[in-house]
Amino acid sequence: MNFNVSISLIAAVLTTGIAILALWRDTRSFVHRIFAAGMAVFALEAGLSGLAYMGQSLNEFLYWRRSQFLLASLLPALWLLFSVSFARANYQEQISRWKWVLISSLVLPVTLVVLFGHGFFAGPLVLTQAPTLYLPIGPAGYVWHLLWVIISVIILMNLERTFRHATGHMRWQTKFMFLGIGGIFGTMLFTHSQTVLFKGVNTGLDVLDLGALLVGDLLILRSLFRGKPLNVSVQLSHAFLYNSFTVLIVGVYFITVGVLAWVAVRFEWIRNIHIAIFLVFLAIMGIAVILLSDRLRMMRKRFVSRHFKRPQYDYQKIWEGFTTQTTSVTQTRELCDVVVRMVSETLETLSVSIWLVDDKQDRLSFGGSTVFTAAQVMDSRLFGEGGRQLIRAMSDQTMPVDLNGREDDWVADLKRIYGFEETKESRIRYCVPLSAGGQLVGIMTLSEKVFYEALSFEESELVRTVANQAAAGLLNLRLSEHLRETRELEAFQSMSAFFMHDLKNLASKLSLVTQNLPIHIDNPEFRTDALRTISQSVEKINSMNSRLTLLSKEMILSFSRIDLNEFVKSSVSDAQSYLKATVSLDLGTVPVLSIDPEQMHKVLENLLMNASDAMVAAGQIGTSNPKNEAGNPGEAGQISVATRCQDSWAEICVRDNGCGMSREFVEKSLFRPFQTTKKKGMGIGLYHCKTIMEAHGGRIDVESEVGRGTTFRVLLPMK
Repeated sequence: MNFNVSISLIAAVLTTGIAILALWRDTRSFVHRIFAAGMAVFALEAGLSGLAYMGQSLNEFLYWRRSQFLLASLLPALWLLFSVSFARANYQEQISRWKWVLISSLVLPVTLVVLFGHGFFAGPLVLTQAPTLYLPIGPAGYVWHLLWVIISVIILMNLERTFRHATGHMRWQTKFMFLGIGGIFGTMLFTHSQTVLFKGVNTGLDVLDLGALLVGDLLILRSLFRGKPLNVSVQLSHAFLYNSFTVLIVGVYFITVGVLAWVAVRFEWIRNIHIAIFLVFLAIMGIAVILLSDRLRMMRKRFVSRHFKRPQYDYQKIWEGFTTQTTSVTQTRELCDVVVRMVSETLETLSVSIWLVDDKQDRLSFGGSTVFTAAQVMDSRLFGEGGRQLIRAMSDQTMPVDLNGREDDWVADLKRIYGFEETKESRIRYCVPLSAGGQLVGIMTLSEKVFYEALSFEESELVRTVANQAAAGLLNLRLSEHLRETRELEAFQSMSAFFMHDLKNLASKLSLVTQNLPIHIDNPEFRTDALRTISQSVEKINSMNSRLTLLSKEMILSFSRIDLNEFVKSSVSDAQSYLKATVSLDLGTVPVLSIDPEQMHKVLENLLMNASDAMVAAGQIGTSNPKNEAGNPGEAGQISVATRCQDSWAEICVRDNGCGMSREFVEKSLFRPFQTTKKKGMGIGLYHCKTIMEAHGGRIDVESEVGRGTTFRVLLPMK
């Protein structure tokens, strides 16, 4: 049994064991299933590679090689699916967003092997100086390997993005999982790109792929035995400005790969460049493991502090980072996530959580954590009576409280809560009060540091300062939320007043109909008008009921292309039956406009009813000798409606010769809610009209003079 066969079988057995272990951990988890499927295909591919090297003839070797390519065609889709779902709280949304890429990553490689297999290889096989074969590839093989390169880059970018979002205990659990999978695909990116660059498969690179698979397996096993990395859930921020190191590394690689090839040819003492590359790969993975070590970062900080006589922490940098990250935060959960991540990274504390105190100071709710997700907290039903005890215990504290050696009831409750995380790194060691404005707004809990040491005085002061600043931010967000709720209530009240005003108008119509019904019951035209008025009123009431759910929301318009003159004619005709004066029309040439006819009908109806009421107040309707406000004989009540175009506006002008309004009232009170000149008015109508016009992008202008009448100009944009 030669070396290639041995390493193939070892990799196949070890990878199969990892697939079984992952599936055994949680058979119902989607991420566990995808991971197990991906590892199983890796294992089968390694097994086929071993069978190919065990073949007794060239044809047998090529047969297993083609089978290996067919099986490998499943890997891009499986691992791309894993990369968009692993450790992501919203993986269903991510899968939906990537669905067409996922489908393409499955269909294209399989199609190239199945339908274009005859064009996969081209030309005779070549035996190189080393005991390996060089298989020239055809167009189908070239595209297949190119797809592998592209999808490998995407997989690495997705994994990098998830890892950069992970913090604290989540990063500690998943670090070796990311390194293992990233190392496997980083190596495959290299080997497939070699095939693309040199247009041929060099079987000597198989050792590199299999070696990377073995090393990756060992790192993945370390991660699986360290915790539950496949159960971790990270919420990716939509506002995260993502700069990928993967793209940079791939770009540098393609520039330097030619240099490596030149070195291999130039220096004959490098007999097997593939072994050299594998050793470089091992060195890179070792350096990555060391650089990502939490303990190494802590040792580096101590070394600098001890030997260069400087503070352990760069407070200016910490404060600048805190201010930058929290300035634009508008959500409580987002602020909590920023704070726990910053404290975790600064103090090298893997588990940091924030629990919010409600307004009544008797319940705790989840704010943010580097170890928990919101779903885990909800499932575990954290903090009952112990939560209230914790609030009472922390309400008079000003510094971090060390829980070591304390046996209070709330301390026992905390220990019981964290029982489902069995590692030392997740257990609570400190409770930090988040107090601002004389009240406790939250509690921050911290686990042991990476060396299980107590916080120094310097670190305690740093945590207290960060906690005070975070508490001030949380209190501001809470007050902003209360203010928003108050404004929503005001909007609800305003919209309710709009509906009440509309109901008052409908009641006025129906009242006039019922008053005239006994007198004109025998008149067929009156009966027709009365039925139409009643029917329209019922329709409007039903329409208003259907819009009640939108009371607290922004006004939503339903636009239609409407002939403005026909709209005005129809609205005036509908209103004429309950107006106390005749309306004259003067319709000019206006274009077809895009408006909400129902809402604009309310505007015109309000203006016509106001004009009618103004003439009643002026004594110009209901008497044989109308008088103006001065008591002198006046002209009969008149209402006119005109349309015209002016510049880029379409104008509806409603004019009356009623009582008019004072200039002071027009300037200071006219369009404000609950301001009116009518004895029984609500002061809502014109405010409602103004709101509707602003929603249309238009406006209402008014000219009025006491005793002379009023002119309203409704201006609608023609574009």
